[in-house]
Amino acid sequence: MKLTNPFFDTPYMTYDQQILQILLRVGERGISVQSLAKHVFNQSNTLFAASNLQDIHQYVQQYLLKNSKSAQSLIESTGRRGFYRLNTGHSADARQMMLHFREEQEEKEEKPLQQDFSLSLFDADDCL
Repeated sequence: MKLTNPFFDTPYMTYDQQILQILLRVGERGISVQSLAKHVFNQSNTLFAASNLQDIHQYVQQYLLKNSKSAQSLIESTGRRGFYRLNTGHSADARQMMLHFREEQEEKEEKPLQQDFSLSLFDADDCL
C-alpha cells in the first residue's frame, strides 16, 4: 500500500488512514488493538453516521493482522500480545511517514505566537 500523503488532509478519513495516523502519533511504544479500535470509533462516529464499535474492532484487528505478516510490513507487533506499532526498522514507507510526521510537528512548534498589540481600555493602575 503506497501512501502519497501520510497526513490525510481530507475531512473524512477512511479507517485505514485513521489507523495509520494513530499509529504515527503513538510512535515506538505502540498501542493495543482495543485502544486503537476505540480511537477509530471516536473519530468516525458522528451524529449523522453512527458506527458500531464491534464492527470497527473487527476491522482494525483484521487490518493489523493483514499488514503485519512479514518483516517488511508497514506495521509490526511490539512483542506484547495485541500491541502494534509502525515498522520503522524494516519498512521504508513507515520511516518516511515518521519523518513527515516529525517535520509537521516541528513546523507547528516553530510558528511564533502572535503578540497582542491591542490597547487596553483600562490601565493596570486603575483596576486596583
